[in-house]
Amino acid sequence: MWRPLDPAPADAHTCHLSASTVERWLDQAGQTATAGVAEQLVGVTSSGQLATDGLWARLRGGTKRVVLALVDNVTGVIWPPVVVAGEGTAAAWETLFRRAEQAGLILTELRGIASDGATGLESYRRQALPWVSHQRCVFHLWRGLSGALTAAVTTAVAATELTGAAARRVARQTRRTLIDLIRDVYDAGTDAEAQAALARLAAHALGQALADLVAVHLEAAHYYRCGYNQGLGRASPEWLWRDFRLRSSHGRNHGAEPRLERAAVLWAIYHNFEPAQDRSERRRTYRHPGQAPLARAGLPPGDISYLDALAV
Repeated sequence: MWRPLDPAPADAHTCHLSASTVERWLDQAGQTATAGVAEQLVGVTSSGQLATDGLWARLRGGTKRVVLALVDNVTGVIWPPVVVAGEGTAAAWETLFRRAEQAGLILTELRGIASDGATGLESYRRQALPWVSHQRCVFHLWRGLSGALTAAVTTAVAATELTGAAARRVARQTRRTLIDLIRDVYDAGTDAEAQAALARLAAHALGQALADLVAVHLEAAHYYRCGYNQGLGRASPEWLWRDFRLRSSHGRNHGAEPRLERAAVLWAIYHNFEPAQDRSERRRTYRHPGQAPLARAGLPPGDISYLDALAV
């Protein structure tokens, strides 16, 4: 598999590796990675604009844990992840930020963070990082409107007393109209435009309930436009977990919490060293093709791989 153009060797010279052997090697590298978390990324420049997200995993015995990751939204550098019981408490997020600080992140230089709106993160931010702007993920905000949007469409169809294809046309038209009004609010370029778009949504016969929901997080949906938060994204970094699942463990196949955490820390180091591919995919493009996150942070790894850094 590694040298496909060579003649096939005799059975006496072949080496067969089982999946468990590779997993054991990776876990040993993970132990080295976890032991070196302290000052692991000292000297790596941070933009101050971060994003965070969690991945739930099921361990042996049905136990559920969540991997929390913190990524620089400008450079793509991932700070060492942690595994916690849940993301609903401030203590869980304090664990993540304390580990990042241990690795070299200067918390006083943070300015913004984007997330899906976990209550535990917001609680921790208010207590420990009150100067940091909390950008709410726009995709999760849209998801939170699905119930009210469905109710508005149902009301519109019921008012016409139509059935069949005619009712479906009314439903499509109503949904399209309301979605366009909501999009004008979230995609507004200035606060004045956002307020005007919100007023138009509220003025719609079926838009008041939606306008009330949008208004709750309107300011948090636009922090990314502020000069103070230049570089901050408007979405949580769920794309991280796509790469995590491509690991040989699929990002979830770990029987115990310590082993899951070792795999996550090892994956973060791999991600920081690995250059993004040069070409785009059908549904994915790369902002910095051919560059590793460490290179974008001002510390190009050169010919050193993540295994070299771990002395493996």
